[in-house]
Amino acid sequence: MKAAEDDINSDPSLLGGRKLSINMHDSNFSGFMGIIGALQFLETDTVAVIGPQTAGMAHVLSHLANELQVPFLSFTALDPTLSPLQFPYFIQTAPNDLFQMTAIADMVSYYGWSEVTVVFNDDDQNRNSINVLGDKLAERRCKVSYKAALPPDTKATRSDVQDELAKILRMESRVIVLNTFNITGLLVFDVAKGLGMMENGFVWIVTSWLSTVIDSASPLPAKIANSIQGVLALRPHTPDSKRKRDFVSRWNQLSNGSIGLNPYGLYAYDTVWLLAHALKSFFDQGNTISFTNDSRLGGMGGGGYLNLGALSIFDGGSQLLKNILQTSMTGLTGPFRFNRDRSILHPSYDIINVLETGYQQVGYWSNYSGLSVVPPETLYGKAANRSSSSQHLGNSLSQFSGLASPLCFSPTEKIL
Repeated sequence: MKAAEDDINSDPSLLGGRKLSINMHDSNFSGFMGIIGALQFLETDTVAVIGPQTAGMAHVLSHLANELQVPFLSFTALDPTLSPLQFPYFIQTAPNDLFQMTAIADMVSYYGWSEVTVVFNDDDQNRNSINVLGDKLAERRCKVSYKAALPPDTKATRSDVQDELAKILRMESRVIVLNTFNITGLLVFDVAKGLGMMENGFVWIVTSWLSTVIDSASPLPAKIANSIQGVLALRPHTPDSKRKRDFVSRWNQLSNGSIGLNPYGLYAYDTVWLLAHALKSFFDQGNTISFTNDSRLGGMGGGGYLNLGALSIFDGGSQLLKNILQTSMTGLTGPFRFNRDRSILHPSYDIINVLETGYQQVGYWSNYSGLSVVPPETLYGKAANRSSSSQHLGNSLSQFSGLASPLCFSPTEKIL
């Protein structure tokens, strides 16, 4: 985000000599501190907030956004139930979990599995996403046979995980979908390995948190790498481009090799540029930045950290929101614009199989063409085809049958 800020401010023609200023607040996974941080920003005539990180905070802070007409843009709070009708000033700038759950349902149907068990952190985003998965599986005559709910955030203990996995061991379904935060997810795999649940005969399908861990910390510590062998994982797909390759090289210098760049980092960069383009249109339209005091907060001053009386309505908020939703640009994540339902254009995912040496690409999923072995962008110029005969994933990983690779089963077999 700071790299995007630097790039935007190095072009004086973009904002007419004005400077874009990004102030950071780390809530450290605390919903309470996230709310406090947002209130502190909004006391200082902020025109937009990038965040929050989690859906639980988004549900709360979106009421502030609606009241003060300040757009909130998040590339990580991807709860599919954050409705634009209820929260018009909250904008998801990465594909929300509706699409990820649809991709998983398509994978389950493709391989011929009829039931799955789900393991998830019991918070707003993960719970709502699992409910969507159940709906998408039902559309394909499949179902969720058991939901193993773990405490939210990073509160799950080894005992919590052992209790739930022990229950799953007594059940027939051996296809497990894991939708958690990374700390909980890695704990689940560590416990599962000790219980023999990473052996052949179990299938693990993991949402995008795992690919984020792999991309951010390469090579992985040996203990983590050994505990995740054979799983299938999703990663937000971003088309290859010279601009993206150049930024990855630049990132290695900016981070001094301390952390890898995952797709959500690319969405973070593009989100800042999205806001800059919307602001450019805002000023080009002759608008100025001004705020009006909210009369209902007039008597709510105070000292210390909060002064609620300082909260004010952004007069140009509705126009900036409109400009954001109408912006069309090419970013690090590829062509970037919103569909009429405010979803991101062409949501898509890589499907990877984790191996000892890293991972292998199995295929892709896109909302346009479903499952394919070619990058989705090569299909956008063709007529959309979601027929069962057009769905394909790679099946060359049977040589790893000693691992928990679900690809050692044919599309018609059921391991139930």
